[in-house]
Amino acid sequence: MNVNINENARSHMPNINASENAKIRVEEVHSKEIKTNFSEKISKDEAEELRTQIRDNANAMMFNSTSIQANIMSLEDQVTKNYEDFQSFLSGIGYEGKPIGELSQDEAAELVSEDGLFGVTQTSERIANFVINGAGGDEDRMRAGREGMLLGFAQAEEIWGGELPEISQQTMQAAIEIVDKAMYEAGYSILNQEV
Repeated sequence: MNVNINENARSHMPNINASENAKIRVEEVHSKEIKTNFSEKISKDEAEELRTQIRDNANAMMFNSTSIQANIMSLEDQVTKNYEDFQSFLSGIGYEGKPIGELSQDEAAELVSEDGLFGVTQTSERIANFVINGAGGDEDRMRAGREGMLLGFAQAEEIWGGELPEISQQTMQAAIEIVDKAMYEAGYSILNQEV
């Protein structure tokens, strides 16, 4: 896979430094305790707060994941500048390789290849499993997580300045399909009942 950098892609490169709001949201979300239905009964207000937390977590996960894909696809010098801003996220999902900004085009292409850590398969599974596991089998939480994924993708597109690279679009589609399949297998309608 060749990674070609064009001026249009470079001009749409998101500035991860400008994503302080997303970073703050992630820190706020992680600072809240999440209760589960299995450990204690929760009130209606607590259930709504849980739904909001799951949506926000899924939003942050989708935003960070697609931002990394976009950065890798538009490699060269820009990634080096942004590396420190998402280093903790990278280590949190298991990336232990050399700094992204120091990757050759072949190494970057390998990371976003079909079997790569940031390829469609592994990234979509990571995002979907984050939502599915966070929902703990609860339909409302799963819907909230799915909603958060869509919101995170839309925010990444907004920061990017338009349509994200094809790899990000494929990742989003694959992640939604995995969550939808899990909802179907759990006996939940894939259609939102509130609509």
